Amino acid sequence: MNQPTERHEFQAEVKQLLDLMVHSLYSDKDIFLRELVSNASDALDKLRFEQLTRTELDASDLHIRLEADRAQRTLSISDNGIGMTRDEVIKNIGTIARSGTREFLSSLDEAQKKAMPPELIGQFGVGFYSAFMVADKITLVSRRAGQPDATHWESGGDGAYTIGDAERDRAGTTVTLHLKPADPEHGLRDYTDDHVLKDVVKRYSDFVTYPIRMQRWRDGDKPSDPKVLEDETLNSMKAIWDRPKGEVSDPEYKESYRHIAHDWTDPLRTIPVKIEGTLEAYALLYIPGKAPFDLYSAEMKRGLQLYVKRVFVMDECKELMPPHLRFIKGVVDAHDLSLNVSREILQKDRQIQVIRKQLIKKVLATLEDAKRDKPDDYLAFWAAFGPVLKEGLLSFDAQDKDKDKLLDLVIAASTHDPGKLASLDDYVGRMKDGQDAIYFLTGPSRDAIARSPLLEGFTAKGYEVLLFTDPIDELWLERAPTFKDKQLTSIGRGEVKLGSDDDRKKAAEALEDKQKEYHDLLAFFRVQLQDEIKEVRLSSRLTSSPVCLVSDEHDLSPRMQKMLEQLGQKPPKIKPILELNPTHDLLPKLHALFAANKADPRLALYAQILLGQAHLADSGQLPDPAAFSRALGDLMLHGV
Repeated sequence: MNQPTERHEFQAEVKQLLDLMVHSLYSDKDIFLRELVSNASDALDKLRFEQLTRTELDASDLHIRLEADRAQRTLSISDNGIGMTRDEVIKNIGTIARSGTREFLSSLDEAQKKAMPPELIGQFGVGFYSAFMVADKITLVSRRAGQPDATHWESGGDGAYTIGDAERDRAGTTVTLHLKPADPEHGLRDYTDDHVLKDVVKRYSDFVTYPIRMQRWRDGDKPSDPKVLEDETLNSMKAIWDRPKGEVSDPEYKESYRHIAHDWTDPLRTIPVKIEGTLEAYALLYIPGKAPFDLYSAEMKRGLQLYVKRVFVMDECKELMPPHLRFIKGVVDAHDLSLNVSREILQKDRQIQVIRKQLIKKVLATLEDAKRDKPDDYLAFWAAFGPVLKEGLLSFDAQDKDKDKLLDLVIAASTHDPGKLASLDDYVGRMKDGQDAIYFLTGPSRDAIARSPLLEGFTAKGYEVLLFTDPIDELWLERAPTFKDKQLTSIGRGEVKLGSDDDRKKAAEALEDKQKEYHDLLAFFRVQLQDEIKEVRLSSRLTSSPVCLVSDEHDLSPRMQKMLEQLGQKPPKIKPILELNPTHDLLPKLHALFAANKADPRLALYAQILLGQAHLADSGQLPDPAAFSRALGDLMLHGV
């Protein structure tokens, strides 16, 4: 069916990415070929898989071909894979489907855009555009397998493209680059030189499982024979995950990661896995060096590539890795699965569950090794993926053993050494004699928590407190987990009992005596603040501050309530507890004022100001700033 040639504007996000590519100062421009070869390999994978159920499709002699024309200064990359229809070309080349792209790009200023290396472009799933680093114009001709029509696409990287009909005798895609002049000084090599192309393929795409062919001249069998033009396969085609670990170099692993993950940076860790026994499978997993911009998006593409005996099955097999390890990239080659496996079958397949369990075990063990042996690497990992990993402490499918292993990996700021993060194991190793709980406090930042009056009693008595600042911490700590039989206990909830049994008994008796002494004053404050406060009592945790707010033993924390509200839920309003410092000089003076005249108007004002003070110390915010200001003004008026 003939359709007219049309001119289309690129999607706004694509225009921005194109501009970054066209004006890129990135020195390693060779990576464009890796991206185009990777796209071609994906197309061959898809045809190979589709042919399993559509036997009429031709999946013979699947390969990638490079053709260079020095006179015309063009380089073509062709495959005989699945191909694309006209609509698919528009969708795959003219738009970006990844959520959050526009917001991410708009957040960059001009300086950041100019300085941004192309590895960031790989996050958007459009490595195709990297070809504009070396080409002034790109043409693409594609024909979908099983379809009679072909499509021609062309762009000069100027914000628009044309699309129309084309002729192509079989399925597949050819991308032709009209190359810029060679400029070795700026990393722009002559990509019509077959030696250059062979070098780039060997370096970046040697492991691609399909032959990458190029016609090259070779000498005849005899010195007198003329040169012969023949196909040469440029890559070894060895599946890197099948090879013994000792035979694979670090650069090969890194290039395999870039091919699999479409990420142009180096991975933080490479994890080869061999599963033997009741089933056989190989895997090659990677922990990325940086978090993708859409790590917390519901639309993030996650899952591992699944092969069966080196035959591609699917690109995003979510069943092989739980959501809290969604940042893991890699390939799994299962030798005992059916090629016709569906997602519904995968969810119930026993072999998949066995493989998944082994992969999780290997990833967590690798992270534990890094935490122990490479603390700087682990800190980098934690900064990028720590909050995601902690989601596993909430997951229903995580078994207790997995949760214990996850708890082993948790690190947090601590009052022990403000400059370092501590693990739960570190904490337990430093616990005081007789201490039966791991104490923690949550808040928006380390500095904010460090200023909390709730820490005073613990610091004074030499008890270490872990400081958790990620929003996810409120959720998993709400479940009050245990670590090595020690309960993780919030110091902002319930009543605090520190020291030995004898110390606790003496402290309780002293507090009870004070409670009796100030009983009537506390009752008065309780009445004055009954709409905002559940209870007013004396504190065993304060040493220098006059007041603080705490939650009841089984109540949600204020931060947790706020999080639920932000998620659109309506948790019941829970009133906090106001604690007064029995050793502070203010309390006996307030008591004397109360004893002299229970109707003194200043007492009600003091109650409001003490509550406001407690709110400021707790969150830095007042529920009703105007009311606090009025109370303060009225009290000042009484003092004049």
